Amino acid sequence: MDNAVNTRSRNKKKAVLVIAYIILVLFVLFDLIPLIWMILCSFKSRTEIMTFPPAIFPSEWRFDNYVKAWNAYGLSFTRMFINTFTIVIPGTFFTVLSATLAAYSFARIKFWGRDFLFALFLLSLMIPDSVVLIPRFIFFKNLGFQDSLWPIIIPMLFGYGLPVFLGRQFFMTIPQDLEDSATIDGCGRLRAWANIFVPLSKPIIATITVFTFQSYYNDFLYPLVYINSTSKFTIQLGLSAFRGEHTTRFDLLMAASVFCLIPILIIYMFAQRYFVEGIVTTGLKG
Repeated sequence: MDNAVNTRSRNKKKAVLVIAYIILVLFVLFDLIPLIWMILCSFKSRTEIMTFPPAIFPSEWRFDNYVKAWNAYGLSFTRMFINTFTIVIPGTFFTVLSATLAAYSFARIKFWGRDFLFALFLLSLMIPDSVVLIPRFIFFKNLGFQDSLWPIIIPMLFGYGLPVFLGRQFFMTIPQDLEDSATIDGCGRLRAWANIFVPLSKPIIATITVFTFQSYYNDFLYPLVYINSTSKFTIQLGLSAFRGEHTTRFDLLMAASVFCLIPILIIYMFAQRYFVEGIVTTGLKG
Protein backbone atom coordinates (compact mmCIF):
# COMPACT_ATOMS: atom_id res chain seq x y z
CA MET A 1 0.00 0.00 0.00
CA ASP A 2 2.76 2.41 0.99
CA ASN A 3 4.67 1.68 -2.22
CA ALA A 4 1.59 2.40 -4.30
CA VAL A 5 1.04 5.72 -2.48
CA ASN A 6 4.69 6.69 -2.93
CA THR A 7 4.56 5.78 -6.61
CA ARG A 8 1.45 7.90 -7.17
CA SER A 9 3.07 10.77 -5.29
CA ARG A 10 6.21 10.57 -7.43
CA ASN A 11 4.19 10.39 -10.63
CA LYS A 12 2.16 13.40 -9.55
CA LYS A 13 5.34 15.40 -8.85
CA LYS A 14 6.76 14.40 -12.24
CA ALA A 15 3.56 15.46 -13.99
CA VAL A 16 3.59 18.83 -12.23
CA LEU A 17 7.27 19.28 -13.14
CA VAL A 18 6.62 18.44 -16.80
CA ILE A 19 3.70 20.90 -16.97
CA ALA A 20 5.83 23.59 -15.34
CA TYR A 21 8.64 23.05 -17.89
CA ILE A 22 6.18 23.15 -20.78
CA ILE A 23 4.79 26.46 -19.52
CA LEU A 24 8.31 27.87 -19.11
CA VAL A 25 9.29 26.76 -22.62
CA LEU A 26 6.19 28.44 -24.05
CA PHE A 27 7.06 31.67 -22.23
CA VAL A 28 10.64 31.50 -23.55
CA LEU A 29 9.43 30.96 -27.10
CA PHE A 30 6.96 33.81 -26.73
CA ASP A 31 9.80 36.12 -25.60
CA LEU A 32 12.12 34.95 -28.38
CA ILE A 33 9.67 35.46 -31.25
CA PRO A 34 10.29 39.24 -31.57
CA LEU A 35 14.07 38.71 -31.45
CA ILE A 36 13.97 35.97 -34.09
CA TRP A 37 11.66 38.07 -36.28
CA MET A 38 13.99 41.07 -35.99
CA ILE A 39 16.98 38.97 -37.08
CA LEU A 40 15.08 37.48 -40.05
CA CYS A 41 13.82 40.92 -41.13
CA SER A 42 17.37 42.25 -41.05
CA PHE A 43 18.12 40.06 -44.08
CA LYS A 44 15.01 41.04 -46.06
CA SER A 45 14.43 43.85 -48.50
CA ARG A 46 12.27 46.80 -47.50
CA THR A 47 9.51 45.67 -49.86
CA GLU A 48 9.51 42.11 -48.58
CA ILE A 49 9.18 43.26 -44.95
CA MET A 50 5.98 45.14 -45.79
CA THR A 51 4.32 42.34 -47.77
CA PHE A 52 1.21 40.64 -46.39
CA PRO A 53 0.93 37.87 -45.46
CA PRO A 54 4.53 38.05 -44.27
CA ALA A 55 7.06 35.40 -45.24
CA ILE A 56 9.02 33.90 -42.38
CA PHE A 57 12.31 33.52 -44.24
CA PRO A 58 13.72 36.01 -46.76
CA SER A 59 13.44 35.10 -50.41
CA GLU A 60 16.94 36.53 -50.83
CA TRP A 61 19.33 36.89 -47.91
CA ARG A 62 20.59 40.47 -48.03
CA PHE A 63 23.76 40.50 -45.93
CA ASP A 64 24.62 43.91 -47.34
CA ASN A 65 21.88 45.41 -45.14
CA TYR A 66 24.39 45.36 -42.29
CA VAL A 67 27.01 47.18 -44.35
CA LYS A 68 24.50 49.80 -45.49
CA ALA A 69 23.12 50.27 -41.98
CA TRP A 70 26.57 50.85 -40.47
CA ASN A 71 27.04 54.10 -42.40
CA ALA A 72 23.45 54.98 -43.33
CA TYR A 73 22.27 58.60 -43.55
CA GLY A 74 25.82 59.94 -43.24
CA LEU A 75 26.17 58.50 -39.74
CA SER A 76 28.92 56.20 -38.52
CA PHE A 77 28.05 53.53 -36.01
CA THR A 78 31.77 53.27 -35.23
CA ARG A 79 31.66 56.82 -33.90
CA MET A 80 28.34 56.25 -32.17
CA PHE A 81 29.59 53.12 -30.41
CA ILE A 82 32.63 55.08 -29.19
CA ASN A 83 30.38 57.87 -27.90
CA THR A 84 28.06 55.38 -26.21
CA PHE A 85 30.85 53.50 -24.44
CA THR A 86 32.43 56.80 -23.42
CA ILE A 87 29.24 57.34 -21.44
CA VAL A 88 28.44 53.78 -20.38
CA ILE A 89 31.81 52.48 -19.14
CA PRO A 90 32.66 55.24 -16.61
CA GLY A 91 28.99 55.57 -15.70
CA THR A 92 28.68 51.85 -14.90
CA PHE A 93 32.00 51.73 -13.01
CA PHE A 94 31.27 54.70 -10.77
CA THR A 95 27.66 53.65 -10.22
CA VAL A 96 28.82 50.22 -8.98
CA LEU A 97 31.51 51.85 -6.83
CA SER A 98 29.24 54.44 -5.23
CA ALA A 99 26.37 51.96 -4.83
CA THR A 100 28.45 49.37 -2.99
CA LEU A 101 29.96 52.03 -0.69
CA ALA A 102 26.54 53.52 0.11
CA ALA A 103 25.00 50.07 0.49
CA TYR A 104 27.72 49.07 2.96
CA SER A 105 27.08 52.23 4.98
CA PHE A 106 23.32 51.63 5.15
CA ALA A 107 23.72 47.92 5.93
CA ARG A 108 26.59 47.92 8.46
CA ILE A 109 27.30 51.35 9.91
CA LYS A 110 24.93 52.42 12.66
CA PHE A 111 24.40 56.17 12.76
CA TRP A 112 21.60 58.47 13.83
CA GLY A 113 18.79 58.67 11.28
CA ARG A 114 20.17 55.85 9.13
CA ASP A 115 16.85 54.17 8.38
CA PHE A 116 15.11 57.49 7.77
CA LEU A 117 17.88 58.59 5.43
CA PHE A 118 17.70 55.27 3.58
CA ALA A 119 13.91 55.61 3.18
CA LEU A 120 14.41 59.18 1.96
CA PHE A 121 17.05 57.95 -0.45
CA LEU A 122 14.65 55.36 -1.85
CA LEU A 123 12.15 58.11 -2.60
CA SER A 124 14.40 59.06 -5.49
CA LEU A 125 13.14 55.90 -7.21
CA MET A 126 9.66 57.42 -7.26
CA ILE A 127 10.70 60.70 -8.91
CA PRO A 128 10.21 60.55 -12.71
CA ASP A 129 13.14 61.66 -14.83
CA SER A 130 10.87 64.18 -16.55
CA VAL A 131 10.53 66.11 -13.27
CA VAL A 132 14.27 66.89 -13.05
CA LEU A 133 14.89 67.07 -16.79
CA ILE A 134 14.37 70.81 -17.27
CA PRO A 135 16.19 71.95 -14.08
CA ARG A 136 19.11 69.70 -14.95
CA PHE A 137 19.19 71.01 -18.52
CA ILE A 138 19.25 74.64 -17.30
CA PHE A 139 21.98 73.78 -14.78
CA PHE A 140 24.30 72.23 -17.37
CA LYS A 141 23.48 74.94 -19.92
CA ASN A 142 24.65 77.59 -17.43
CA LEU A 143 27.87 75.60 -17.00
CA GLY A 144 28.45 75.72 -20.77
CA PHE A 145 27.94 71.97 -21.34
CA GLN A 146 25.54 72.24 -24.29
CA ASP A 147 26.00 69.73 -27.09
CA SER A 148 28.35 67.69 -24.93
CA LEU A 149 28.52 64.23 -23.39
CA TRP A 150 29.35 65.64 -19.94
CA PRO A 151 25.74 66.38 -18.87
CA ILE A 152 25.03 62.69 -19.42
CA ILE A 153 28.21 61.36 -17.77
CA ILE A 154 28.39 63.53 -14.64
CA PRO A 155 25.06 62.44 -13.01
CA MET A 156 26.04 58.82 -13.60
CA LEU A 157 29.15 59.20 -11.46
CA PHE A 158 26.99 59.35 -8.32
CA GLY A 159 24.71 56.40 -9.07
CA TYR A 160 21.00 56.13 -8.30
CA GLY A 161 18.65 54.46 -5.84
CA LEU A 162 18.06 50.94 -7.17
CA PRO A 163 21.69 49.70 -7.05
CA VAL A 164 22.04 50.99 -3.49
CA PHE A 165 18.87 49.18 -2.46
CA LEU A 166 19.99 45.90 -4.06
CA GLY A 167 23.46 46.20 -2.54
CA ARG A 168 22.13 46.91 0.94
CA GLN A 169 19.81 43.91 0.84
CA PHE A 170 22.69 41.66 -0.18
CA PHE A 171 25.17 43.03 2.37
CA MET A 172 22.68 42.35 5.14
CA THR A 173 22.86 38.62 4.32
CA ILE A 174 26.63 38.50 4.99
CA PRO A 175 27.31 37.15 8.52
CA GLN A 176 28.27 39.77 11.09
CA ASP A 177 30.95 37.42 12.45
CA LEU A 178 33.09 37.97 9.37
CA GLU A 179 33.19 41.71 9.92
CA ASP A 180 33.77 41.28 13.67
CA SER A 181 36.75 39.03 12.98
CA ALA A 182 38.17 41.58 10.56
CA THR A 183 37.69 44.36 13.14
CA ILE A 184 39.57 42.31 15.75
CA ASP A 185 42.41 41.87 13.25
CA GLY A 186 42.62 45.64 12.86
CA CYS A 187 40.58 46.22 9.68
CA GLY A 188 38.87 49.57 9.36
CA ARG A 189 35.54 50.12 7.64
CA LEU A 190 37.00 50.77 4.19
CA ARG A 191 39.33 47.79 4.36
CA ALA A 192 36.52 45.53 5.53
CA TRP A 193 34.42 46.72 2.58
CA ALA A 194 37.26 46.11 0.11
CA ASN A 195 38.60 42.81 1.49
CA ILE A 196 35.46 41.11 2.76
CA PHE A 197 32.27 42.54 1.32
CA VAL A 198 33.36 43.16 -2.26
CA PRO A 199 34.86 39.67 -2.82
CA LEU A 200 31.74 38.06 -1.33
CA SER A 201 29.43 40.29 -3.37
CA LYS A 202 30.20 39.16 -6.89
CA PRO A 203 26.55 38.12 -7.50
CA ILE A 204 25.09 41.50 -6.57
CA ILE A 205 27.91 43.43 -8.26
CA ALA A 206 27.19 41.47 -11.46
CA THR A 207 23.48 42.20 -11.07
CA ILE A 208 24.07 45.93 -10.56
CA THR A 209 26.51 45.99 -13.47
CA VAL A 210 24.04 44.36 -15.88
CA PHE A 211 21.14 46.59 -14.80
CA THR A 212 23.25 49.75 -14.92
CA PHE A 213 24.95 48.94 -18.21
CA GLN A 214 21.62 48.17 -19.86
CA SER A 215 19.99 51.32 -18.46
CA TYR A 216 22.78 53.64 -19.62
CA TYR A 217 23.28 51.84 -22.93
CA ASN A 218 19.59 52.10 -23.83
CA ASP A 219 19.16 55.69 -22.67
CA PHE A 220 17.52 57.77 -25.37
CA LEU A 221 15.99 60.72 -23.52
CA TYR A 222 19.08 62.47 -22.14
CA PRO A 223 21.21 62.17 -25.32
CA LEU A 224 18.21 63.52 -27.25
CA VAL A 225 18.00 66.55 -24.95
CA TYR A 226 21.69 67.41 -24.65
CA ILE A 227 23.25 66.38 -27.99
CA ASN A 228 22.80 68.24 -31.25
CA SER A 229 25.83 67.32 -33.36
CA THR A 230 25.64 64.07 -35.28
CA SER A 231 29.33 63.44 -34.48
CA LYS A 232 28.32 63.05 -30.80
CA PHE A 233 25.29 60.82 -31.38
CA THR A 234 24.88 57.68 -29.29
CA ILE A 235 23.59 54.49 -30.86
CA GLN A 236 20.05 55.12 -29.64
CA LEU A 237 19.99 58.44 -31.48
CA GLY A 238 21.49 56.67 -34.47
CA LEU A 239 18.68 54.12 -34.50
CA SER A 240 16.10 56.88 -34.43
CA ALA A 241 17.61 58.31 -37.64
CA PHE A 242 16.19 55.38 -39.61
CA ARG A 243 12.70 56.66 -38.91
CA GLY A 244 12.01 59.35 -41.48
CA GLU A 245 9.16 61.83 -41.70
CA HIS A 246 7.35 59.88 -44.41
CA THR A 247 8.98 56.46 -44.43
CA THR A 248 11.07 54.13 -42.29
CA ARG A 249 13.84 51.90 -43.60
CA PHE A 250 12.83 48.84 -41.61
CA ASP A 251 15.38 46.64 -43.36
CA LEU A 252 18.30 48.81 -42.25
CA LEU A 253 16.71 49.51 -38.87
CA MET A 254 16.43 45.79 -38.11
CA ALA A 255 20.05 45.22 -39.16
CA ALA A 256 21.25 48.12 -37.00
CA SER A 257 19.17 46.86 -34.06
CA VAL A 258 20.82 43.45 -34.30
CA PHE A 259 24.40 44.69 -34.00
CA CYS A 260 23.38 47.22 -31.34
CA LEU A 261 21.99 44.34 -29.28
CA ILE A 262 25.26 42.40 -29.28
CA PRO A 263 27.01 44.26 -26.38
CA ILE A 264 24.01 43.66 -24.10
CA LEU A 265 24.03 39.95 -24.93
CA ILE A 266 27.79 39.69 -24.36
CA ILE A 267 27.75 41.29 -20.93
CA TYR A 268 24.78 39.17 -19.86
CA MET A 269 26.46 35.95 -21.06
CA PHE A 270 29.54 36.69 -18.96
CA ALA A 271 27.55 37.73 -15.89
CA GLN A 272 24.49 35.48 -16.05
CA ARG A 273 25.60 33.00 -13.36
CA TYR A 274 26.26 35.74 -10.82
CA PHE A 275 23.30 37.74 -12.11
CA VAL A 276 20.76 35.01 -11.32
CA GLU A 277 22.33 34.36 -7.91
CA GLY A 278 22.26 38.06 -7.10
CA ILE A 279 18.58 38.40 -8.01
CA VAL A 280 17.71 35.42 -5.79
CA THR A 281 19.68 36.53 -2.74
CA THR A 282 18.94 40.27 -2.60
CA GLY A 283 15.57 39.74 -0.94
CA LEU A 284 16.56 37.22 1.72
CA LYS A 285 16.85 39.72 4.55
CA GLY A 286 15.18 43.10 5.04
